[in-house]
Amino acid sequence: MSIGSVLDLLRPDFPDITISKIRFLESEGLIRPERTPSGYRRFSVADYERLRFVLTAQRDQYLPLKVIKEQLEAIDSGAATLGVREARARAHSRHSAAEAGSPGSGPARADGTEQAPPRRLGVVPGEITPEELRVEVGVRLTRADLLDKAGIDERFLDDLLRAGLIVPGPGGFFESDAVTLARAAKSMAEFGLEARHLRAFKLAADREAALVAQIAAPIAKSRDADARARAEETVRELAALSLNLHAALVKAAVRAALGN
Repeated sequence: MSIGSVLDLLRPDFPDITISKIRFLESEGLIRPERTPSGYRRFSVADYERLRFVLTAQRDQYLPLKVIKEQLEAIDSGAATLGVREARARAHSRHSAAEAGSPGSGPARADGTEQAPPRRLGVVPGEITPEELRVEVGVRLTRADLLDKAGIDERFLDDLLRAGLIVPGPGGFFESDAVTLARAAKSMAEFGLEARHLRAFKLAADREAALVAQIAAPIAKSRDADARARAEETVRELAALSLNLHAALVKAAVRAALGN
């Protein structure tokens, strides 16, 4: 599993978990995920369960990391006490029970009847994770591919190109992200927003990207063997955080504009 996948599995029970927290626990020697040749972390099921044990011990027993590490070492050596093993089993059992819960269950009303859960909007994916910002290397789309996959016409694509929202790469090919961008622009056009109106989003994105690049550049220039991998991971994490921050700010501004 990637670090993003582990994050998604943990968040229902540990809402405050972040990639930075997982990295910190790794630096403290509490978890030891493998690394791919390109430097990315790969978590096994055992790594995931170990991480759940650490987080559960912190949350439920308020144990310091030093004590948790000693317990993990005892488990690894086979000398763990029954209490430690039971704690780990409880954590796993609670997680399994949560996954097996009824998907249609919701909070109860005052009269004791079950209240239906709120409708989930299909266009709102929730928080963006760094894993979702991983670039697909080697994907090249022709103009015809982009028109077909995005469901737009030639004129609309020309408008996006003139506005600088989509920029073709070498040889006139497009990256896969151009499809997502074109689809989003098409959906916004249904509300009367033309390509020229979306320039504000492009300018804001350019400023955010420049800020992220300033932070990641020194990491990439270091002489460590995995410097580039760490820089790319930092860029993805900061970009995900900036997107979530941007979404929260827009949500607050819209709420204020509507007088809520």
